[in-house]
Amino acid sequence: MKKIEITAYGAPEEVSHCVEVPDVGDPGPGEVIFDILAFPINPADISFCRGSYRLRPPLPATPGAEGLGRVAMVGAGVARVKPGDLVINMQRENWTQCRRVRAEDAIPIPAGLDLAQAAMLRINPPTALLLLEDHVGLEPGDWVIQNVANSAVGRHVIVLAKARGVHTVNVVRRDDVAGELRDLGADVVIKDGADLAERVGAAIGGAAIRLGIDAVSGDACKRIGDCIAEGGVVVSYGSMSSQDPVMSRAAVNMRGVNLTGFNLGRGLAKRTPAQVRSIYADLAAKIRDGVLKAPIDAFYPIEDIRSALIRAQQGGRHGKVLVLPNGPLQ
Repeated sequence: MKKIEITAYGAPEEVSHCVEVPDVGDPGPGEVIFDILAFPINPADISFCRGSYRLRPPLPATPGAEGLGRVAMVGAGVARVKPGDLVINMQRENWTQCRRVRAEDAIPIPAGLDLAQAAMLRINPPTALLLLEDHVGLEPGDWVIQNVANSAVGRHVIVLAKARGVHTVNVVRRDDVAGELRDLGADVVIKDGADLAERVGAAIGGAAIRLGIDAVSGDACKRIGDCIAEGGVVVSYGSMSSQDPVMSRAAVNMRGVNLTGFNLGRGLAKRTPAQVRSIYADLAAKIRDGVLKAPIDAFYPIEDIRSALIRAQQGGRHGKVLVLPNGPLQ
C-alpha cells in the first residue's frame, strides 16, 4: 500500500514522499481496519512537516491529523462498527491508504454524508463548537469576535453561533470573502487593521463582546483583546503568524480580560467517550443536512502529494486541499 512519509523536518513539499510499504495485515481482537477515502491538509499538518508542531516524532514519520475511512475488516469482539461503515480516526498518521487501529479510536458516523465534507469532520467542526462552549457562558444576544473568519473553523463558528442567537464580528484579511460570510449568517465582517477596536465598536454600537477567538497570535491577538469587554476572554487556538500571543496592558490590567489557550485534544479529554461520540454524531448530522459545510479548493491523488502541499500553502485558495489515497470518492 502507499503512504506518505517525511524523512526530515523542513519544507513540507520537499520532505514528504509517497512510498510503498507492507499492508497493515489482519485485525487483531478489538481492532478495526479501514481504507482512507480522503484526508485534508490542515495547518497543523504543515507545521508537523516543518517540525514546528507540538509533536515531533522520530523519523521517518507519517503526518495526518484526520481522515475519513470506510471499514474493511473488524477483529474479534468489535461490535460498534462493521465492514462498510464510515468512520473518522481519532489517532494520527492518516496520510495513507489503509489504517489499523483500536476499535475505540474509530468513531462511526452516519451514512448519507457528502464524503469530502465528512473527511473534514474530525477537527474543524468540534474545534468551532468547543471554542464557543468551553470558555464563556454565552447567551442569546451576546457578541463574539474572531479573526481568520474565512477559515473552515471560522465559518463553522458563524453558523453554530447564529443557531444559538449569538452575534459574530468576523475579522478578515480579504474584502472579497465578506459576502460569503454574511450569507452564512455573519453579523459584521471587518478587515483587520491597527484601528480594529475603534471600527468594531462603531459597527456594533458599543455592545460588549464577551469572547474573542484568535488563530493568528502576535499583534493580531492583541487587536482582538482590545475589542473585548471587561471580564471577557480571548481564546488563542492557532498561530498563523508563528508568534506568541500578545495582549495589551489596558485589556489585561484595566478591563481584566483573560487570555487562555485551546487545544482540541484537551477539550475532548474533558468529556467521556460517549460524550465525544455524541458530539461527532451531532456534527455529522449537521454536515449531512447541509448546516455545516466547508469550501474545498482542489483534490489530489496521494502520489501527487508534492503538488497538494504546494497548493495547500498558497494564499488566496478557496477552501481546503483534499487528498484521495484510494482514487475518486465513491
